[in-house]
Amino acid sequence: MRQASAPSGDSGASPRATAPAGAIGIVGRSSSHFTRVTRIFAAELRVEHDFEVVPDLTATDAAAFGGNPALRLPVLRTPDGPWFGAINICRELWRRSAQRPAVAWPEDLDRPLAANAQELVLQAMSTEVALIMGGLAGGGPTARQTKLRTSLLGSLAWLEANAPQALALQPPGRALGTLEVTLYCLLEHLEFREVLPLAPYPRLRGLRDEFGARPSAAATAYRFDR
Repeated sequence: MRQASAPSGDSGASPRATAPAGAIGIVGRSSSHFTRVTRIFAAELRVEHDFEVVPDLTATDAAAFGGNPALRLPVLRTPDGPWFGAINICRELWRRSAQRPAVAWPEDLDRPLAANAQELVLQAMSTEVALIMGGLAGGGPTARQTKLRTSLLGSLAWLEANAPQALALQPPGRALGTLEVTLYCLLEHLEFREVLPLAPYPRLRGLRDEFGARPSAAATAYRFDR
C-alpha cells in the first residue's frame, strides 16, 4: 500500500537523499498504536512510503516482522537497513523529510511534568498491549493483569490531571511533538480495542478530539487488517 503526499514548503535543511519509489516501507498493522505513531509522522512530514501489513502476529520468524529479531512492530524498511521501534522510525522519517519542520522529541521535554507525561504515555501503550495479549489467552484475571490494569488506570488519572499543562510545556514553534502524537494514538486505541472507556476523562477526550481533526489522523484511522 503506497502512502504518498506532496511536500509543501522547505525548511532549508538538506534532507537525506530520496530513495526510489517503494524503497521506504513501514511494516506494521493498521490496528497498532505504535504503528500509527509512525504513520502519522510520515503523513505530517510528507514522506512517501509503502505500508506493509504483517498478516500473522503469531509468526516466529523475524522476516515476518521486517527483520526485527524481537518480533515487534513497527519497522521501517530503508535502503540503509531496517529501523526498529516507533521513535527511532519517526526520527528517520524526519531525516528523510524535504521539510524537516520543528519537532518536539522526548529529549526536548526538559521539565518534569512534560517528561513524565511522555514516559507515562509510552508506558501506558505497552501496558495496554500486555492487557490485550493477556485477554487473548483467556481465563480469569490474574494478579499480573490486575496490576497492569491498575497501572493503566493510574496513568490515565495522572494524564487527565496533567496532560494539558504538559503539552503546553513543549518547545514553542514546533509543528509536531512525540508527546501529542503518542497521547492521541493511545487514547484512540483504548476505545478502539475496548480496553477502557474515555468517558471519565473529559480533558483527555478534548485533547484527543483536537488532534483527531488533523488530516494525518483521519488518514490513519485504526482498523483490523484482513
